[in-house]
Amino acid sequence: MFFRIKGSSDGGNTKFILDRVEHLGFEVAERTVSNLMPRHAPNSKPSQTWRTFLKNHGNKCSIDFFTVPTVTFNVLFVLVILSHSRRKVVHFNITSNPTAEWTIQQIVEAFPWNTAPKYLMRDRDAIYGVFFRNRVKNMGIKEVVSAPQSPWQNPFVDRLD
Repeated sequence: MFFRIKGSSDGGNTKFILDRVEHLGFEVAERTVSNLMPRHAPNSKPSQTWRTFLKNHGNKCSIDFFTVPTVTFNVLFVLVILSHSRRKVVHFNITSNPTAEWTIQQIVEAFPWNTAPKYLMRDRDAIYGVFFRNRVKNMGIKEVVSAPQSPWQNPFVDRLD
């Protein structure tokens, strides 16, 4: 009986089926009906495979800074460059005074001999100025800049903190 109601045009709704079964005089818990319902829509496509995910994200990297306080109340800045394909740290370095030139040098050291990714995700930090953007462009990397005040758009590096 349940499967006949489920197969009707309005039968995809758990509440509808529960009301119909109770109308027939049976007392059934909503949890029981929801357990018998399919978990996915019958015509929905399956989620992408791991191979597809790696193909889509394999040639992308993220760059970001985070701070580390020291015992002597100084602040150190840590630059992290992360590959999206396996969430592998490609390069990191620490400095007490990050400059645009220092950041450019880190990009060059992270991707020597034409190993640069196709895309580089970054936030809108002022350290990524004109010199940085020109150097990255000359290396053949396209920048993907996150929206202002949107750390969730670059979740890979932000979760590494």
